[in-house]
Amino acid sequence: MPTGSQPERTPDGRYIVVDGRRWRATDPDIPPEPAGRLRAHLMAARRGVAAARRKDDTGAERAARARVHRAKVALGERGDPWWDQSPTERTARWRDGLKALDEAESADAAEADQPAEADGDG
Repeated sequence: MPTGSQPERTPDGRYIVVDGRRWRATDPDIPPEPAGRLRAHLMAARRGVAAARRKDDTGAERAARARVHRAKVALGERGDPWWDQSPTERTARWRDGLKALDEAESADAAEADQPAEADGDG
């Protein structure tokens, strides 16, 4: 597949085909702006998995994998098939997922801004 081109889709549009393998497609009814934010969360979580694996940090890897899963569910790539959901359920799925991911990102940023605690030895 050339860079920048869209992957092949099955005739019903529910799956993409990559290297002969079917993968569930992103819900096409997610508006572009939130879909882009969800993809950004997904890619950041995938980078988090890789970083945790390099550090052999199983707790961080588990947390990053949970974020990957949350983003993929919100995008409709995991969980209940988006084509079986009502429009209201589909909207709630991506909105709830995006809210949870945004809140987790804000909490992570706030935690990173906190000064390290002194160990009390001195």
